Amino acid sequence: MQSLDDILDEYGFLDPDDRYRLLIDLGRALEPMPDALKTDATLVRGCSASVWVYPTRREDGTLHFLADSNAAITKGIIALVLSAVQDQSPAAILATDIPAALAPFDLSKQLSSNRTQGIPNMIALIRHEAERYAR
Repeated sequence: MQSLDDILDEYGFLDPDDRYRLLIDLGRALEPMPDALKTDATLVRGCSASVWVYPTRREDGTLHFLADSNAAITKGIIALVLSAVQDQSPAAILATDIPAALAPFDLSKQLSSNRTQGIPNMIALIRHEAERYAR
């Protein structure tokens, strides 16, 4: 998975149509999430598209998230969010200001409000899981 900084470097040079394509490509590059994990328990509430996020804890204590969506652009947004926190410790995730990390992408101006309305809920779920594993 690319770092947010690397993605932002590329994103900043693109016109709006190419930014959409980049988001779609990021979503396609996500690690596949098995259908068996796409349950009501892993569903992120409040998203216009269906979004599932499933955390796993690695032996080194870092959290690895599997995620998917039934919408290509939304899946790309998930990839951006995960780029900020993937494979980090619960404490590092809790210390990360994810909205601030995503701010340079200015998603609210690039995408419709329907596309971005679920981002706070995705972030809240990730933070909740980090808090749960931090105990």
